Amino acid sequence: YAGLTMENAKDIIACGFDKDKTFIFSDLDYVGHMYPNIVRIWKAITYSTARGAFGFVPESNIGQSAFPAIQAAPSFPSSFNVPLHGDHNMCCLIPCAIDQDPYFRLTRDIAHKLVPKTHPLGGKPSLIHAKFFPPLEGAAGKMSASNENSAVYLTDTPEMIESKVMKHAFSGGQTTAKEQREKGADLEKDVAYQWLRFFLEDDEELARIGKEYGSGTGDYWNTGAVKKRLIVRLKEMVAEHQERRAKITDEEVREWMAVRKLKF
Repeated sequence: YAGLTMENAKDIIACGFDKDKTFIFSDLDYVGHMYPNIVRIWKAITYSTARGAFGFVPESNIGQSAFPAIQAAPSFPSSFNVPLHGDHNMCCLIPCAIDQDPYFRLTRDIAHKLVPKTHPLGGKPSLIHAKFFPPLEGAAGKMSASNENSAVYLTDTPEMIESKVMKHAFSGGQTTAKEQREKGADLEKDVAYQWLRFFLEDDEELARIGKEYGSGTGDYWNTGAVKKRLIVRLKEMVAEHQERRAKITDEEVREWMAVRKLKF
């Protein structure tokens, strides 16, 4: 898994974070620093509570039972004594998808036991819930590494991106041009439009695409035009990411993952 950690870290770094203010860590390498808090969390959460939150059954392995505390430990500044200069009153903000919410609901319940009484939030982490990103083949499915047509990868070539979007992006358009002109597209089901909602920064352009595609009028009246606009945007983003990532060495990743004081 060390190789995957290194590769994933390169993708994170390529997004443009500030190294002076960013500490990337691997649970396997950093767990010793968090272990005191992990033990405190194990002690604070009963098995009955954990079973109710995660649905553990007799067939669940003990690693599943142990993991919630490991997931929760980074919520507390005392897990990062060196990077955060020993300030145990710092607050934590966690951006995550809704499926991670049970971990941090439990964390908030017992947070007061792991921080000083002076902590402004009683130790409770705050969350920003992100929307699930729809897979290419439709919102009802899920992106999967085992199905390369369910997503556009950051390693894809421009040709692969175009092929995936044109062939596999689920359309919310009508079955015939006549019906599309009359009824317009179902924007909530159309993957190309949904992806543009994430990636297109020009709100006016997005509104125009939605209006025209949803009504079957204008330049973006049909699925093909919307898919082509998405392809242009994805090619730009992936090319820029690949260019930045290619310059990141393993040694640089180790610098980002070194236990050190951050500058803030």
